[in-house]
Parts: sequence; C-alpha cells; structure tokens
Amino acid sequence: MSRFHTVPLFALLLLPLCVAAADVEKQPLLQSEPVTAGSLLQLVLGLLAVLTVFGLTVWILRRLPGWSSSANGALKLVAALPVGQRERVVVVQVGEQQLLLGVSAGQVEMLHILEQPLPDSPATQLRDGKFASRLAAAINKRKPQ
Repeated sequence: MSRFHTVPLFALLLLPLCVAAADVEKQPLLQSEPVTAGSLLQLVLGLLAVLTVFGLTVWILRRLPGWSSSANGALKLVAALPVGQRERVVVVQVGEQQLLLGVSAGQVEMLHILEQPLPDSPATQLRDGKFASRLAAAINKRKPQ
C-alpha cells in the first residue's frame, strides 16, 4: 500500500477514539464509596454461595450413573510395583484376564498376559469389605483376658 492510502486509513481508525475521548470529558466523574465491612461481607457470602452451588453440582454429578470416572468394576488394579522414579509394573484385571503392564512417564506397554490370575492382595481384601471383621479380630486380640 502506498503512503497516501495509509494516512486516510489511520485517520478513519482514529476517529472513533477521538469521539470517545470527547464524550469522556463531558461525563461527570463517578464517586466510589469506600470499602465497608458490609460490602466485604456481601462479597464473601456471594463467593461462598457460588462455591457451594459448584460443590453440590459436582457431588450430584458424581452420584449419577454414567458420570463417574470408574469403569464400573470392569477394570481393577491388582498389584503395582515401582521400578524407578517414574516407572512401575502393574497388574490390571480386565474381566477374567490379568495383564502385566509396564507404565512409564511417556507410555504404557503390555509385557505379558498372565495365564493364572494372581491372588488378591491383603489391600484388595480390605477394600472388599473384610476390614470390619479384621479390625474386630485385631481389637479382640489386644484385649486382656
């Protein structure tokens, strides 16, 4: 573009700014009130109300079927063993089949398909609802006769 075409273009672009600046000079200055305890309380209560609504929405969505992130029991972590800072070996149960996976920061690789499933670990047994009975047995052992 030549220099003669850019000058009118800039003038055309600056025209709304000049009009807006003239309008600002005509408007009276707004006087703001100082921050009071009542306005701070209103701000905090409004923020708490928004956070409460957000928390309740998340809580409700997690309880609805189809919104949870779990695989509904189809996938289960059987065992995990760290072998480095970011690497580990895990056994995952998919249906009736167990897979040995190598997990690193950048990838997941299947190492082996187990022919015989691993037995449940004590941590898995505790998650299956046997915790209460084990706790009661441990408490009864500690009680003096």
